[in-house]
Amino acid sequence: MSYITALDEHGYIRFDEAQCRAAGKALHDDYVSASPFPHAVIDDFLDIDLLRRVRAGYPTLDGHTAFDRAQERLKYQFHPKDVPSPLVRNLLDALNSQAMIGFLEEIAGIKGLIADPYFTGGGLHETRRGGHLGIHADFNIHPRMKVERRLNLLVYLNDDWQADYGGDLELWDTKMKACEKKVAPLIGRAVLFSTTLDSFHGHPEPLNCPPDMARRSIALYYYTAFPDGVAKAPKRTTHFAPRPGSTDKVDWQVRARHLMNDWVPPALLRLAGRLKGSKRAEG
Repeated sequence: MSYITALDEHGYIRFDEAQCRAAGKALHDDYVSASPFPHAVIDDFLDIDLLRRVRAGYPTLDGHTAFDRAQERLKYQFHPKDVPSPLVRNLLDALNSQAMIGFLEEIAGIKGLIADPYFTGGGLHETRRGGHLGIHADFNIHPRMKVERRLNLLVYLNDDWQADYGGDLELWDTKMKACEKKVAPLIGRAVLFSTTLDSFHGHPEPLNCPPDMARRSIALYYYTAFPDGVAKAPKRTTHFAPRPGSTDKVDWQVRARHLMNDWVPPALLRLAGRLKGSKRAEG
């Protein structure tokens, strides 16, 4: 029995809004009181057999490039348009539907949530053996819609995942002093959490799974409009934060970009962007 019922009508998957809203309400109090920041870990979130079919619909790695730098390595992202399986594309659309928005609004207590039709950074994720994703806080402004990122939803697809494979999602306190929670990426398990400039998370240790396995998940992100407009909001890209006492590398390029966004007048930033663009065109 799954927490959210996926209705399969003649091969088309959808969710019932009333059931979704009731399921979200039941978890609201636990969600908002969770530490280190509002979150929920929900086992059997969706039907396991459905998720196994999703995993079987993953594209091959041919033609795809993994992230390969100190902060994130051997991680692949597949946009829905790059996934040949109609089932996978159907489910991703259903997870962006009004019914799922109803679940999210009730559990998080956030009204006016906006799904991302562009799936920016979302879709299917896959990290291979030896790969990792450093502890980070996510970008806060959608690059096309200019709305504020508020929620991350991850649904794991990993059968027979052993503890010694690693890959636990880590949730760190907002001061980056300590990991407060670890979540094993087991099939059917969903993690929902509020995204802010200091909701630090990741799976920073290299995966130790067998070479023929990978850490796979569905990832979706949800937004709200800025009450006072995007111009007054701080602009942040993904911010990787080194763990204390670790060998994690500082992302100095991102830190410099944030410093410029905070202190350089917007007109000068726009001028710099135009100059950079003209130089690329000349080259």
